[in-house]
Amino acid sequence: MNRSLPQWLRSVLPGNASVSQAERLRSAGGALLGILFTGLLSAGALGPPEAMWLIAPMGASAVLLFGVPGSPLAQPWSVMGGNIVAALIGVTCARLVSNPVAACALAIFFAIGAMFALRCLHPPSGAIALTAVLGGPEIHAAGYAFVVVPVALNSLLMVAAAILYNKAIGRRYPHSQQAEAAHPHHTADRPPTTRLGFTPEDMQAVLKEYDQVLDVSADDLEELFRRTEMHAYRRRFGDARCADIMSSDIVAVEFATELAEAWRLMQAHAVQGLPVVDSVRRVIGIVTRSDFLRHADTAEHAGLGARLRTLLARTPHTHSDKPEAVGQIMTSKVRTVLASTPLAELVPIMSDGGLHHVPVVNHDRRLVGMITQTDLVAALYETSLAGLGEARGSAGPRRA
Repeated sequence: MNRSLPQWLRSVLPGNASVSQAERLRSAGGALLGILFTGLLSAGALGPPEAMWLIAPMGASAVLLFGVPGSPLAQPWSVMGGNIVAALIGVTCARLVSNPVAACALAIFFAIGAMFALRCLHPPSGAIALTAVLGGPEIHAAGYAFVVVPVALNSLLMVAAAILYNKAIGRRYPHSQQAEAAHPHHTADRPPTTRLGFTPEDMQAVLKEYDQVLDVSADDLEELFRRTEMHAYRRRFGDARCADIMSSDIVAVEFATELAEAWRLMQAHAVQGLPVVDSVRRVIGIVTRSDFLRHADTAEHAGLGARLRTLLARTPHTHSDKPEAVGQIMTSKVRTVLASTPLAELVPIMSDGGLHHVPVVNHDRRLVGMITQTDLVAALYETSLAGLGEARGSAGPRRA
């Protein structure tokens, strides 16, 4: 911002936009297509252009639907519910109140109240309420039909255009509330990374205290805070990457490795899991003790030791329903990270996902290392000690 401007003028001017040029173009292009889509279909359904086929408040709706699709004010229920209820109230006020100024004021008053009550607040709906009062003889003659055509029709087409366009460019719309992350152990505990810091309940309590409408959804606000925390973690951890803490001398198995051999390797190297790779060491899965025990439980034997021995034993017959190779019991949907992944990003991957081992790969998905929970805990411990030492050093010597 120009520092030559007076302070009072700088205080009322907006800050620098944080939105990229590409995003601005996507928003403007979406509004162009949305209005074109709505206008052409409405005109085709209702008649020639001189007919009442597109109302001006749709331009304001387009700004929200394509410019800020994450806003609670731009969601389908807000658009449809707000526009329809405002049109109903506007038509009613126009019919019952002869003074147009009084009718406009009452229409806005009741429209805002109804939208709050129905949780469908949509700013352009205020313009629709005024349009119903001040729109002229054609709208007055239409009466309550104005609510259906063009208001409901235009609103429905605009929402449909927004859903199609935002999905096509990779935006999340409609912007429904995100479900809480499932705990990997299927218990009532919250995921580890959400047990410290703020919770969704804290967020709701603060929003209630704030007692004003925010043009951002609660889940978006929470996501922004989480990302801010992650940014701070990265700064705290410095340049530490997965490559700095991973083990690089990795014992791996292939799809066709016999179960007994894989189990022997796990026992010999005292590890809880082995990455499964193809002929060029691309990671295709991981096999853990849990995989062995899960499949051992399917055998009909009394004790776990007997079931495990049965699983590991090679079947003498040509055909068998019992798993014989690692590829038959491995977990194929394995989570991997790049060697360049910051440690700050690894923490939620392992803790919230309940992962004990994460293979480290290069950009070709070839195995280059492995990180275990022990590696991660040791790294976090060393980072904490280093940070504590720096904090004490910056504080200077303590007085007796």
